[in-house]
Amino acid sequence: MDWVLAVSICQAAVTAGTPILFAALGEILAERAGVLNLGVEGMMLVGAVSGFLVTVRTGSPWLGLLGALVAGGLMALIHAALCVGLRANQVVSGLALTLFGTGLSGYLGKPVIGVPAPSTFRTVEVPVLADIPFLGPVVFGHDYLVYISYLLVPALWFFLYRTRPGLHMRAVGENPAAADAMGINVGWTRYIYTVAGGVLAGAGGAYLSLAYAPTWLENMTAGRGWIAVALVIFAGWNPLVALAGSYLFGGVDALGLRIQAVGTVVPSFFLSMLPYIFTILVLLVSTRGGRRLGAPGALGLAYDREGH
Repeated sequence: MDWVLAVSICQAAVTAGTPILFAALGEILAERAGVLNLGVEGMMLVGAVSGFLVTVRTGSPWLGLLGALVAGGLMALIHAALCVGLRANQVVSGLALTLFGTGLSGYLGKPVIGVPAPSTFRTVEVPVLADIPFLGPVVFGHDYLVYISYLLVPALWFFLYRTRPGLHMRAVGENPAAADAMGINVGWTRYIYTVAGGVLAGAGGAYLSLAYAPTWLENMTAGRGWIAVALVIFAGWNPLVALAGSYLFGGVDALGLRIQAVGTVVPSFFLSMLPYIFTILVLLVSTRGGRRLGAPGALGLAYDREGH
């Protein structure tokens, strides 16, 4: 019975960690280019409601996913226009987008609150691999979006550390003036990767409304966007570490739900707080002496070519 429970918790950890992983990978892209995006929560919400609405209209979760990607990208485009084009404060812009996304998603989703999705991303076990004891059901007993996230992590790592465009992106995030002197277009680079980050945040939102809990509820992200931002710091802006961190956060969430299900003297509201308490602890460990270890040198700083 304990073995079955362990498999169940680990499987739930992967499921619960997947939307955080999508959002964290998107945040890594944006921050590696030097753009701090605190609007992830709003982008995930808009992606979730857009994906759900498109699925309700078309009956296709894949079209719903496409709608979520576009919605997340458009939200990120607003952030890029403000922070890169107009050189607005990145913290203020991100917080404003979170508030805007929360309100917009609530308004758009009001007619479909609690309506079940007509079609969802269902579990598709990988032949042979799903039969491996313990590892099989934990890793290979999920839906297509989880498998896509598996592929994204090594692909993004390879892009960041083994390709010339990845090197250019990191150069822009570390020292935009030097990158500009090398002939790299700092503005366009930051635009591209900020929007790409929003696209992935939209994918995280779509996973929530089309796979994890296939319906629409206001504020259904429940702070996962903020957890993703914290996770990027914990992961040191490395996609491989972000994968492990996402499942760690997902495991804490799943463990709290399992403890509530079996009954316990611990108050349920405290168990619901576990992922957020864990987030705070991770941030305390990851930031020593007030410095974010491994952060891109120009993160959060607007670049003015005329001023350099």
